Amino acid sequence: MNSRRRFLANSSMLAMGGLALQSFNKQNFSMLKKTVSAADQINIGAIGINGMGWADTTSMLKNAGVNLVALCDVDKNVLDKRMGDLQKMNIDTSKIKTYGDYRQLLDRKDIDAVICGTPDHWHALIMIQAAESGKDVYVEKPVGNSIEECRAMVAAQKRYNKAVQAGQWQRSQQHFRDAVDFIKTGQLGNIRTVKVWCYQGWMKPDIKRPDSAPPEGVDYKMWLGPAETKPFNASRFHFNFRWFWDYAGGLMTDWGVHLMDYAVFGMGMPEPKTISALGGQFAYPELSQETPDTLGALYEFEKFNLIWDHAMGIDNGLFGRDHGIAFIGNNATLELDRGGWEVIEEKRSDKKVSVERKKPTDNGLDKHTENFINVVRSRKFDDLNCPIQTGAHIATVCQLGNIAYRSKQKVTWDAANKKLTDDKLNAQYFTAHYHNGYKVPKV
Repeated sequence: MNSRRRFLANSSMLAMGGLALQSFNKQNFSMLKKTVSAADQINIGAIGINGMGWADTTSMLKNAGVNLVALCDVDKNVLDKRMGDLQKMNIDTSKIKTYGDYRQLLDRKDIDAVICGTPDHWHALIMIQAAESGKDVYVEKPVGNSIEECRAMVAAQKRYNKAVQAGQWQRSQQHFRDAVDFIKTGQLGNIRTVKVWCYQGWMKPDIKRPDSAPPEGVDYKMWLGPAETKPFNASRFHFNFRWFWDYAGGLMTDWGVHLMDYAVFGMGMPEPKTISALGGQFAYPELSQETPDTLGALYEFEKFNLIWDHAMGIDNGLFGRDHGIAFIGNNATLELDRGGWEVIEEKRSDKKVSVERKKPTDNGLDKHTENFINVVRSRKFDDLNCPIQTGAHIATVCQLGNIAYRSKQKVTWDAANKKLTDDKLNAQYFTAHYHNGYKVPKV
């Protein structure tokens, strides 16, 4: 199976929320719950359940002793669909309450943990308020839609002392971790360049549509939240929010936080020094988008360069793969992606290093939610595979690429003070610009 078909197969599984759940019946679930004591039962609520929020929810339900007690979405049509999906899975929905306002869900004292699967511009507010209300949080990536939000989310976790896992599930998938372990052996030699590419043929912005009234059942005011008030437009709604700066950061933050995460993780989690970027709406200028469909970014680190390259609507990436990370060393190159990893010999090197392709042996999302549930029970936050601190670090790295692109400048990162060296850029891009009376919580 080539990487394109493999990705679509994996995506279909996630979009369905884990097909394995459908094989359970009520008796199976009852038996599963009996394996966990009453004291270890965990009640969860899910906020934002149209996409990955639903995949996260159904994955989490595969863990013994996890009970879904609440669903929240601003689109009642989505709520109705998900309740129907649960019934098809033979899950008793009589004790699951639905909400259109997440604050009502957070007010419940019987909920132990929440999943935040909303559009990106809501992640920080919901995560911080959930932790403040005494709940552990599984928050989708990118954790924040601005560097200021990322900073506040880390501070909130520390203040409220809650388990907060970022939804970068590749952190829990074994073949990714094995690849990093190989890099640490030093066999690749000095790594001079790390190349990260994301060519996504299935991803395109929507066609340009006229403004309209929101669909019946949609609380559009709540959907906007802290974003600037604008007329409803279907090309900016649901999945397509990703391509507009008010709500997200395009492919750089959508897939970038997964791929750039392992690029930086493999190199020891350093911070960049300078960042440059070029791109635009080159491929589909006629479609509805603000973020670039084509982008190249160059990150200068202390001992290596990192190159990001993304393209929407085509699949012909490096090594014949539509996404991946290449660690280019003096002795060999390690190529890593969702389909596996391999080490390609450098013919000019005296040290012959090569590893045949290693394929995945597990489900990263299921392992990631299992890791979160285990920590919710143990309270050993250091055991989280992707704590909010890690999610915030890589979200910041990706935001810096977008800032370089949007400002049309080479930007310099002040690692000591965790901000850009240019105060004008900090005011324009570092800060979260909230509207409609919302403010970033002071933590």
